[in-house]
Amino acid sequence: MIDVKRLRILREVACHGSFSKAADALRFTPSAVSQQIAALERSIGAPVVERSTRGVVLTEPGRLLLDAAEAVFAELHHAKEQIDRLAAGRSRLTIATFSSGGRHILPRALTPFVAGHPEVEINVLEREPEAGLPLVRTGQADLAIAYHFDGPLPVTPGDRSGITWTPLMDDPMSVVLPRGHRLAGRPALDLADLAGERWVLGCTKTEAFLRRYAARAGFEPMFAGQTSDYFFAQSLVAAGVSVSLIPRVALDHAATGLAVVPIRPPCPTRHIGIATARRRHPQPLVDELVHALLATAAEECRSAAV
Repeated sequence: MIDVKRLRILREVACHGSFSKAADALRFTPSAVSQQIAALERSIGAPVVERSTRGVVLTEPGRLLLDAAEAVFAELHHAKEQIDRLAAGRSRLTIATFSSGGRHILPRALTPFVAGHPEVEINVLEREPEAGLPLVRTGQADLAIAYHFDGPLPVTPGDRSGITWTPLMDDPMSVVLPRGHRLAGRPALDLADLAGERWVLGCTKTEAFLRRYAARAGFEPMFAGQTSDYFFAQSLVAAGVSVSLIPRVALDHAATGLAVVPIRPPCPTRHIGIATARRRHPQPLVDELVHALLATAAEECRSAAV
């Protein structure tokens, strides 16, 4: 039988990359950590770590054990959450979401859900995908609304193995220009039409994304600013500072002084989805909210097509 306490120590070693840092986090001595890892290795008959110039790294058996440990602790955390809810006599649903998803998609799905379940306590956490998805894996959130661009989901292989990803909608990005801009009246633009413009970023992660698309279009973008808020970025565009690349769900339709122009294919796109944990027990409230989100996204796509 594998000792769960030793799995916890293995998690800390994997997280920190050294026995001494893991010992600090656990309030153990490095010697005690080393002894527990050695005992874990004896119990399975294989090495779980190896020392290198980069510190301590997991072996293949160690990585397999780490994945198992993450699943075990996620189930334990989920069970504790369920027990707490039973003791309180009240159900609770914790949702992690990125900002524009929380502003545009989630409220419309929650309205009928809350009306049908007034006894359920809703807890919403604003988190970017790389922070929200691990919360689902560990049981700290019941689901997450997240996105990714061209690449894979922003989770580690261990996180990915414990998560079910349900595509929600594609979120194409448009060019947002000052209303008086020379290109503002165009029905659509090639990204190459914007070579020489100055850009403001509405999300810190979109710089590399924009650079890739700009490179395909044959230019290198110049930047006038960087924000972590698409609405802030649009206010700078309206002031005439720059242009920006904004996803559809983050467009500020109430703003004045802006022109929104679609980009011809290949169009930069965010892919939005729902992350839920693979649990042994049914999660009817989570399933119901997922269905409400899918219905909301389908309605949004129909409206955008009109």
